[in-house]
Amino acid sequence: MMCSSLACTADAYSEVLSQISERVLTQLKSVVLISPTFGSHMIVKQQLQAYQPNIEVISFSTYLGDTGVTDVDQPHRVITKGLKKRLYIGSTQSNTQTFQEMVALMTQIGVPVTVVEHPLQAESRNSSLYVHPALFMNMHALKAVFQGTDVPFFVYKLFPEGPITMKCITEMRLMWQEVMHILQKMNIETLNLLKFMVKENYPLREETIDASKIEAFETLSPVEQEYLLYVRYTGILIDPFSKPDAAGKYFDFSAVPFKHVFQNGSGEWQIPRMPSEDYYRTQIMRGIARVLKINTPMMDTFMYRYEAQLEAFQANHPNDSFSAQFKVQDFAHDIACIESQLSPH
Repeated sequence: MMCSSLACTADAYSEVLSQISERVLTQLKSVVLISPTFGSHMIVKQQLQAYQPNIEVISFSTYLGDTGVTDVDQPHRVITKGLKKRLYIGSTQSNTQTFQEMVALMTQIGVPVTVVEHPLQAESRNSSLYVHPALFMNMHALKAVFQGTDVPFFVYKLFPEGPITMKCITEMRLMWQEVMHILQKMNIETLNLLKFMVKENYPLREETIDASKIEAFETLSPVEQEYLLYVRYTGILIDPFSKPDAAGKYFDFSAVPFKHVFQNGSGEWQIPRMPSEDYYRTQIMRGIARVLKINTPMMDTFMYRYEAQLEAFQANHPNDSFSAQFKVQDFAHDIACIESQLSPH
């Protein structure tokens, strides 16, 4: 019996599993999801039901490090720009040998890992789920991705250098609230978004936001929540812990440019992973909400904007070829897998 780790993007699990031979699938004992989205373990478990009905699926909250290839001519050389301060891990089965070994391995290599009761809780501890739709699916960002810009446009900068406006922050809060309604309905512990950002993603200087405000974030008024989220993003425009140069300038931490749509080697138009994967992630969360009979007007708006860009781009390039990323999709197969597995946790 084998353990398999799926290190592909969350939107590719179904496709990857469909390409693995039945001989291999019937020997699987457990599957580890390195970077899932909310509900991924249920998709995998349902898809393997016919081969291994008692399969163990282990979900991490996200990948450990932000690693990428910097030179396409040397794909064997990569740079890791940053590491997560903590990972969460949960299993569909309690305290198995595979799960224990996985936790022990993380501890051995010095990765702080928090064991949670269920994969859904681990999968909910990924900041991209909450903040990426607002950052990548506002009109300024979508224009940068699909139409391009004369000068670089940066993901984490304030408008006009980037997409962050008060409207963007309002939409981020609304997205977070809609996900919280889903977590509550499924009896999953909710998330203090500001605390998660500050303590487990990119930290702030303690002078920037009072610690008591961070702790109380979930209980504050919408106006104060949005104010604090805005302050958080201003606090990481530069790396607050870097050393200033002789001119007093700190490292320009927020200078992460939006990537544009591009043509691959076959001449097909493709969409960068962000926002393509965020489209999938949000559609899956939206599908879960519909199963649970929860309204998601903010998610609906994000999807409407994104799909309008898909259609407009294709209309403006009538003679070109497009990858499957340009299809308007509801990912019904994956949502059906989740629905079949869904039960109170």
